[in-house]
Amino acid sequence: MRGKGMFLAGLILACASAQAAEPVPLADFARHMKFGEVQISPDGKYLAAMAQIDGQRSLSLINLADNKAVNIRPRENAQVIQLWWVGPQRVMYTVGEAVGGLEAPVANGELHVVNADGSGNDLLFGYRAGAGTTGTRIQRKEGELASAWLLDKLRDDDNSALITVRPWNVSRVAVAGSDGLFAEARRINLRDGKTRVVATAPIRIAEFLTDHDGVVRFAYGDDVTQKRKVYYREGDDKPWELLVDEVSSSGRVTPIMFNRAGTAVYFSCGGVCRWDVATRKMETVWSANGADPIELVMTLDERDAFAVRSMPGRVAVSLLDKAAPEAKLLVELMQQFPGEDVRIASRSADGKKIVLEVSSDLNPGTFHLYDVANRKLTALLARAPWLKADDLATMEPISLKARDGTSLHGYLSKPVGKEEAKNLPLVVLVHGGPYGVRDTWGYVRTAQVLTNRGYAVLQVNFRGSGGYGFAFEKAGYQEWGGRMQDDITDATKWAIAEGIADPKRICIAGTSYGGYAALQGAVREPDLYRCAIGDSGVYDLRLMKSRGDIPQSAMGSGYLDMVLGKDDALLAQRSPVNQVEHIKANVMLIVGGQDKRVPPVQGETMRNAMLKRGKNVEWIYQRTEAHGFYDEANVTDMYSKMLAFLDRNIGAGSKHDAVADEAAAPAAED
Repeated sequence: MRGKGMFLAGLILACASAQAAEPVPLADFARHMKFGEVQISPDGKYLAAMAQIDGQRSLSLINLADNKAVNIRPRENAQVIQLWWVGPQRVMYTVGEAVGGLEAPVANGELHVVNADGSGNDLLFGYRAGAGTTGTRIQRKEGELASAWLLDKLRDDDNSALITVRPWNVSRVAVAGSDGLFAEARRINLRDGKTRVVATAPIRIAEFLTDHDGVVRFAYGDDVTQKRKVYYREGDDKPWELLVDEVSSSGRVTPIMFNRAGTAVYFSCGGVCRWDVATRKMETVWSANGADPIELVMTLDERDAFAVRSMPGRVAVSLLDKAAPEAKLLVELMQQFPGEDVRIASRSADGKKIVLEVSSDLNPGTFHLYDVANRKLTALLARAPWLKADDLATMEPISLKARDGTSLHGYLSKPVGKEEAKNLPLVVLVHGGPYGVRDTWGYVRTAQVLTNRGYAVLQVNFRGSGGYGFAFEKAGYQEWGGRMQDDITDATKWAIAEGIADPKRICIAGTSYGGYAALQGAVREPDLYRCAIGDSGVYDLRLMKSRGDIPQSAMGSGYLDMVLGKDDALLAQRSPVNQVEHIKANVMLIVGGQDKRVPPVQGETMRNAMLKRGKNVEWIYQRTEAHGFYDEANVTDMYSKMLAFLDRNIGAGSKHDAVADEAAAPAAED
């Protein structure tokens, strides 16, 4: 958003003034966002915000009457990672810790509570709950080896809440997708931390859904064969019954919320469906060709839904109930911020005050307070006020056809001032995941770094990506290095055919799966890419089945068999580490020494294989980083080296640049 002022004493950052220096300093891109989530209290008198203070993500509690803030800072090496209001003036929050030399915080499963004025800051639940105090009155039970998060704030009970508790499998505490124990829904006393089990899930790794009375009615999750199961019960102490089994159904569905009367339940079903509690029948109430819902927009009392948000290209909002007063209000608010995404981030219990989150490709996010009764909109906080919209590149949705006719969608960003330019140096930026993950419209840091230095950026949601229906996601199963790679190649060739990219100045880059695709692209298309950058990438698919956190459980191993397949010969063939002789591109590898998802051995073996073949490879290794760099200084250094690498290969320092500039120059007029 352009030209909006910020306020709030102690936390406010003034809007950047006038003209920014060109180019934007890399350190400005690397900075952590000043604010994360912002929530208004149920009584409408306070804000709770995750705020970056002196390098630490803290909890800021702001009194809206005088704009004064109290900052709750976790202990050293800890960061606040999530928050919820659980009473009119009571906040629950979780923290993550930088353990084992890691730069990025890892959630420790604890629940803390604090009053809106900063008093009563207590550790309520977690493995340390029985050890000492944080300086308050709570008489704690013994600590528990489990992780917990809020399930239901119980709007009619200010002293209790429902939490989901997932006990640790102590033999595999740090394992992603652990086979673990069965999740429980518990009622927790917000004063003394005592809990009581109200439901136990019928499957492992489950989530729960409550009705408007705080009764646990649904449990859902994926079984060890990766098939979605949804269980339902009629009320407390009623038995679970299997409602939907992906094995015997046409697709996967997930319950989202009950309607106002409690007679129906909204489901995500590729669109939005409504399940009738009495008849047990499901009907579709919203669908869009090629776009999944990303959020149901709740009424201001949070008892029903009136709209659905999706992202076919940019964010789209569709009204489910055009007669709802919130529908008219949302449309009016969206008109205040043309070209931006306007989202209701939180609301007071009486619906009279709303916190809006406004964002776009040019705006990492700003927060605004709307007084419904007085129709007054006030600017609050900005995530990155040091970045100016005029220095950022627009992100345009694109669509194309893959070689087999499959529709593909993605985004194209061009440098500021070169929106109409042709034959630009191009970086194909491949997202990670890959399954169920997608590139989205909005502020994308790496894309902005690249466009700010003169590169066009192409992002494509290849098959396997989320957001376009489960069938599109499943179409990517067992297609690492196959059709998924073809989609990326086809998008690159589309950019050439459209005159966007100079065919001699294209690099491919990505993180995690994107790192794999970057190197596999260099293998499969040796004459298409001048360079490839693999960040935290997988380069040996067979090794992925034995090293890293995913294969350390039966569920994780089953998942890898499903998405990679069991043909070892094919996996070896599709592994860049075994195809180094085909690579002509110059390569950069970026590795974090503490990466548990993709261990450093993946990057090390790729590097060694290339050096053995006499191939060029640049190496960036940070011992304390994990799966993607986190520390601001490390990120700045990484971007600096990446840009120098690009410059030598496809930028101003490359031998192709002078020829390209001459070809692109307009003819002299007589």
